[in-house]
Amino acid sequence: MFIAPPEPKTSRKIAEMYENARDTHGYLPNMYQAFGHRPEVMESWSALLVSLRGNIEPRRYELVTLAAARELRSSYCMLAHGAVLAREGVSGSELEAIIDGGDDAPLDEQERAIMVFATKVVRDATSITQDDIDMLKTHALTDAEIFDIVAAAAARCFFSKTLDALGTSPDQAYVDRLGPQLSEKLAMGRPIEQDA
Repeated sequence: MFIAPPEPKTSRKIAEMYENARDTHGYLPNMYQAFGHRPEVMESWSALLVSLRGNIEPRRYELVTLAAARELRSSYCMLAHGAVLAREGVSGSELEAIIDGGDDAPLDEQERAIMVFATKVVRDATSITQDDIDMLKTHALTDAEIFDIVAAAAARCFFSKTLDALGTSPDQAYVDRLGPQLSEKLAMGRPIEQDA
């Protein structure tokens, strides 16, 4: 990481954030250390995620996030959300097919359209036209659902870019969860942290 994370003793909020992260993950993930100087921002980010996830199907949220992270070349977010899909039963080969956008990816036509659209939101939101929205509506998506897709993709830009701009390496724990080959495939940007 390009900046030094603060020590837990710096403030009660930092100590609590680190402790909660350790309780949840079994270790202190690098992303929490990156946000260590501003735990209130991580708190707000967590609240935003709860709000976003409350209005979108879990699988759809993960696919939108994966599409956004892929376009951002965010290793951390690719690994984190790839791990969620793997935990939900998506096999390693299926996950690779989703990442590659191949015809053999286990996606229906609506999911394919959503991922293409989420990629476009990240790449250049000003290029989106009414035709793009109308195309999503042909896949039985409502205006509110389209908003949710846009919001989830746009929110990922904040988090991924913050981690990458601070030089935050993805945690070695993802290699343990996903295996070295799949982890390497998902690490499209910054390399995975090496064990000391």
